[in-house]
Amino acid sequence: MTIRVLLADDQALLRSAFRVLVDSEPDMEVVGEASDGAEAVRLAKEQRADVVLMDIRMPGTDGLAATRMISADPSLAQVHVVILTTFEVDDYVVRSLRAGASGFLGKGSEPEELLNAIRIAAQGDALLSPVATKGLIARFLAQGDASDDGRDRARPSRLDALTVREREVLVQVAGGYSNDEIAERLEVSPLTVKTHVNRAMAKLGARDRAQLVVIAYESGLVRPRPQ
Repeated sequence: MTIRVLLADDQALLRSAFRVLVDSEPDMEVVGEASDGAEAVRLAKEQRADVVLMDIRMPGTDGLAATRMISADPSLAQVHVVILTTFEVDDYVVRSLRAGASGFLGKGSEPEELLNAIRIAAQGDALLSPVATKGLIARFLAQGDASDDGRDRARPSRLDALTVREREVLVQVAGGYSNDEIAERLEVSPLTVKTHVNRAMAKLGARDRAQLVVIAYESGLVRPRPQ
């Protein structure tokens, strides 16, 4: 199945470069380009995109607002947003994860990293770039202030629906471990881990694993280590 990719960036030169890269892959195609967030949301609907490569800073409706709009629209439930940013150490990135983005990459990432991120996002398993470690995410979540009105802070009671094993798996997901790694650590099969992850996402209303990471930290199930 061909992955339908939408490019959202206000710089035409960057969009052109990304188009050449994505269209060179046999399992991907660029189905549209947007220069602002509002256009990205509209094209995501019209072109039935699977993955949106979204810049954060754009004129008018920025990438953060557009990500929220996509995440909140039931008709776009199949759309996964990957944030592309110049600065990976950026509070806007975490706010985007809270808004529903599947993960993010720096614009300086290697081409193979970007292509791999698109494939992972299309499967609903996107996490974070190698540079953007779980410690970075944890630090921003811990240091967020009251002015961050985009936050949808999870309450500890939100986790009451999870079984003990699902909580254990959620802790491992927040640690950045893959299903295979979690299976080895918990001495179960990768299929069992996948089942627990899917059930946790359904119970917590998470779109993907990146959202599970945010929920794990914001609910207090996992706490950031001192830097």
